[in-house]
Amino acid sequence: MDDKSFQARVFDTINLISDCLLRNGTVYVFGNGGSAADAVHISAELVGKYLIDRKALNVICLNSNTSILTALSNDYDFSTIFSRQLEAHHQDKNAVCWGISTSGNSKNVIEAFKYSKSSGIKTIGLTGQDGGELAEYSDILLNVQCSKTPFIQQLHQIIYHYICEKVEERASFL
Repeated sequence: MDDKSFQARVFDTINLISDCLLRNGTVYVFGNGGSAADAVHISAELVGKYLIDRKALNVICLNSNTSILTALSNDYDFSTIFSRQLEAHHQDKNAVCWGISTSGNSKNVIEAFKYSKSSGIKTIGLTGQDGGELAEYSDILLNVQCSKTPFIQQLHQIIYHYICEKVEERASFL
């Protein structure tokens, strides 16, 4: 992977998220395990603040409601936990889904991206390696060239902190 290509995709991500929020859209962020913790972290930075006091941003973490997650897993299937929530909440044409999967093969993240594609929601995949199956459904793929999950997660944190900083700078004009 070319560093300039990755840098361009990071800037595309910043622009996509910023445009979504500036147009009163919703950013949905989600993942499993450590990626779920990262999704909560991202949403906290953008709903609260990263570095600048500013208006709260419309970011929803889909993996943070344990009652919904366990009900959907029990009543339907674990692979539906994010797509079903998107079906319930998706109301605007400016929405963005930001899915995190170190392997790129998390079935519930892939199902959410499939739903997103069929509903006109733009998708950002944050993965490791080649992006796995998630690469096929990502409008923007931020895949770090690493195969070790802990290192992928460390790189993800650097990337999403940078994205949060730049989105916040643009959103401070709201």
